[in-house]
Amino acid sequence: MFASLRTMRKPFARLAIGLVTALSVVACGPVALGVGGGGGSGPQVDPSSAVRVALLVPKGASGGGGLVGRSLENAAKLAVADLQGAQIDLQVYDTQGTPGGAARAAESAVAAGAQVVLGPLYTQSVSAVVPIVASRNINVLSFSNNTAVAGGNVFVLGQTFSNVANRLISFARRQGRTSVAVVHAGDVAGIAGRDAIVGAARSSGMSVATVQSYDLSQQGIVSAGPRIATAIQQTGADTVFLTANVDSDLPLISTALPENGVSPEQFRYLGLTRWNALPQVLSLPGLQNGLFTLPDVAVQSAFEARYSAAYGSAPHPLAGLAYDAVQAVGSLLAQGRGDALSKRALTQGSGFAGAYGVFRLLPDGTNQRALAVAQIQNSQVVVLDPAPKRFGASGF
Repeated sequence: MFASLRTMRKPFARLAIGLVTALSVVACGPVALGVGGGGGSGPQVDPSSAVRVALLVPKGASGGGGLVGRSLENAAKLAVADLQGAQIDLQVYDTQGTPGGAARAAESAVAAGAQVVLGPLYTQSVSAVVPIVASRNINVLSFSNNTAVAGGNVFVLGQTFSNVANRLISFARRQGRTSVAVVHAGDVAGIAGRDAIVGAARSSGMSVATVQSYDLSQQGIVSAGPRIATAIQQTGADTVFLTANVDSDLPLISTALPENGVSPEQFRYLGLTRWNALPQVLSLPGLQNGLFTLPDVAVQSAFEARYSAAYGSAPHPLAGLAYDAVQAVGSLLAQGRGDALSKRALTQGSGFAGAYGVFRLLPDGTNQRALAVAQIQNSQVVVLDPAPKRFGASGF
């Protein structure tokens, strides 16, 4: 058990700055749903010539935001160097990590002839960019995973809650699990995670036995533990799906529930976040035999090795999103497509080969990524079901 859970009162948006889990809503506050504008048709291009691509990243942001921005820039440049049969003129613009900075960066990019925008990172910055580029028929490949900003001419590249929930629920169903209890924090990220899990369960035909919430504080979890455990036991669930993050509520909720009778020997625990992001979590008794997702481990390791060789340090966990954005654009240009920057092209069913494995952009502006199912066994991570290598394979 961790000595302190003071970080639980901080907003989940902090993970975009100092990421220790690989999944959280990258946001700076509430946003209006469906902020994406335009139809996403995109400009026609000459694939035999260099295409102007604008990269919007928070290089000048204070604290960890600047580190993320520089790592995103490095990964994008690495992707440009890896391209074959395509020419990209990558122009980098600093958003300063603020909506106003993002808007100014977008205006500069448009004035310089940008034909597609990669980034920005934060949700509010995406919202600030949309009205500037939508009227100019420019698509945006954002590094956010907040699906509230997806749609129209905006795509989100970050791994989404729905992607993870669908993968784990589908695997659990194949393993004979029939009923899930959803346990979530009562904040924005917890509610978004709850909705993703419930949606995945209903789509797969898995029964939602109960949905239980807790206040995102140490006392809130301690107080709610007996109530949640009783509800799980009374409804006959065989699976417990947690939205909790490793650096905040996961240690406490995964202890409170077993202490109140919801043992991992009787119930299969599933996690919406990357449980191996903090080594201490792997030794928690309540998470033994629990399942969570990982990207394609071999592909991610290869990307990290190339990045480290090029820049002398490991990439930030979000850096691969910029690599993926460049790869998507570059691979479409390499096909000789004049509509390479259109929504139709960007949402091709075969997807793209990225830094974390194969992925594809969906017409609604969200994405689907290949994920492995991993289990904690004796405090070690074991991959039970590898990430699929192509769409249409088992695991999608």
